[in-house]
Amino acid sequence: MLLRDLRVLSADDMAGRQVDTPGGAKARAYVIEQFRQSGVKPFGDSYEKPFTFMGGRGANQAERHGVNVIGRIDGSSQPARYIVVSAHYDHVGVRNAGTPNEQIYNGADDNASGTAALFALAKYFSKHRPQHSIVIAAFDGEESGLRGAYAFVREPPVEASAIVVDVNMDMIGRDPDDKLFAVGTLLNPFLKPYLERVAAAAPVKLLFGHEDPSQKDVEDWTRDSDHWAFQQAKIPAVYLGVEDFAQHHKPTDDYETMTFDFYIRAAETAIRVVKEFDANLAAIERGRVSR
Repeated sequence: MLLRDLRVLSADDMAGRQVDTPGGAKARAYVIEQFRQSGVKPFGDSYEKPFTFMGGRGANQAERHGVNVIGRIDGSSQPARYIVVSAHYDHVGVRNAGTPNEQIYNGADDNASGTAALFALAKYFSKHRPQHSIVIAAFDGEESGLRGAYAFVREPPVEASAIVVDVNMDMIGRDPDDKLFAVGTLLNPFLKPYLERVAAAAPVKLLFGHEDPSQKDVEDWTRDSDHWAFQQAKIPAVYLGVEDFAQHHKPTDDYETMTFDFYIRAAETAIRVVKEFDANLAAIERGRVSR
């Protein structure tokens, strides 16, 4: 099911899933249906949380419309405390549309991989209920400046103080060396012991890095995806991602070029991270308050 969802989301008929386009709307409809099938409940009567923002440059600037897809899995013993698990479902769309040079940017790794993993995680926790509640968040407009994540933290579906931590998945599907990075422990050192415990037995190499601006020639991913909106809102966050430099925002980021075995194990690792956080959420919350 994980690979099927990845293939569907990164197919040509999704037209690159750009925010405020028919392709983006088609992807969103698929996300909503998978939320339903995965046991994710909406907040209120709809999974959809629309937002607007100004997009484009100069004379081409105009109001654009994004839609986050948000749901929940209720905790078994502490339902009023929340872990957010997030991934953005949008990508960069089509370049040179209608010309002989038209290229569809399918964004298989970026970020159909994280979105499909949301469904796998939701299915797991629907069957193995967590102690605390989980918000499942598929964000729109990440490629336009983290717009969906900022809209979420401005108006969360629960009290912001009830959200203890965010686990953000963005580009977790392609690495022939089995390396998955956890970014966020420099700003939130109290999270590191739990991630180290996961890393000790993880089915991939779960590593730390890409967050220290003093390291020369190493990309700093602290602000590179939706986890940054949470950090700015004083909500601890960890970002799971890979060093997919060669395919990032390239038309070759297709389903056929993914590292399938690694991707399955990366999704399993993400589940282990959420399980570890759920088992230690009270201690994590104490670390958040005291930082």
